[in-house]
Amino acid sequence: MKKILIVGCGAIGSLYAAHLARVAEVWALVRREEHARILNDRGIRVTGHDSFVAHVRATGDPQQLPEFDLAIVATKATHTREAFAPAARRCDRAAVISAQNGLGSEEVLAELTRGYLIRGITFMSGTRHSDCDVEFELDQYTWLGPFEPRGTPFSLVKESANLFVAGGLKAVALEDARPAQWSKLIFNASVNAVSALTRLPHSPEFADQSSPDALGRLLHDLIDEGKRVAAGCGVPLHEDPWEMNKIGAQTNHPTSMLFDVDHELPTEVDYLCGAIAREAGRAGVSAPLHSTMWRLIKGLEASWRHEKRYKATQRT
Repeated sequence: MKKILIVGCGAIGSLYAAHLARVAEVWALVRREEHARILNDRGIRVTGHDSFVAHVRATGDPQQLPEFDLAIVATKATHTREAFAPAARRCDRAAVISAQNGLGSEEVLAELTRGYLIRGITFMSGTRHSDCDVEFELDQYTWLGPFEPRGTPFSLVKESANLFVAGGLKAVALEDARPAQWSKLIFNASVNAVSALTRLPHSPEFADQSSPDALGRLLHDLIDEGKRVAAGCGVPLHEDPWEMNKIGAQTNHPTSMLFDVDHELPTEVDYLCGAIAREAGRAGVSAPLHSTMWRLIKGLEASWRHEKRYKATQRT
């Protein structure tokens, strides 16, 4: 039986862990010992689109980990190095999937492990209600493809996709996953940035273009700009990000960046809007909307630091 490591048991990581535990021995590396204890005692309870309980092995101590055949890194992109480094040596003979937002995480993983790397892009969504309860909200595909600089064999990509399907998830192996990654990047950057600044979940307003002040018009412009950047980079898109937005807008799903803003945590904007702005610069393409969103959200993050310093001076 395959041994699979999940790094990052948030909503997406928990969904991967639970489904793959049906067909493999799944381990979860978590930050808190209490989280590990709860997962070991209770397993992961999935509700929503699926309903079952899966049993996994969880630990906060990387020394307890065995050697793995497959690893899935599902942390926020900002936490990649910190989260995966303690387990990296256990994955030197594994296929390692980056199931993260934006661009840049695969390059970080490549510095940490000698294992084969796989680009992973998913449009499924869920909400983690507790350490052991996750709601499966949107049953969509995970696209997998080789990380070209590492020379990952396509046979490993297909084997990983087959495991996902055997566990009850939708997955497709692609010889080139960059078109899918860019489709998700454009969708994710646009939706998350607007959600962070408006404090709205991904709601029907994001697809509404019925009036000049409708929010959907801004989403459409952001997505069109992202498409122009992708074209300038020579990347054809696998899916239409606007159609992805219309599907997601029916869910009222709280975005990951909205959670970060609500809790005054660092966002993934550098890997989303920031990535589009940087790639636009390299390709000589204008991207004023994504550049503006990037800077506004970085400014919002700075405002929390200013507020904390101000409160500290008021107490002294």
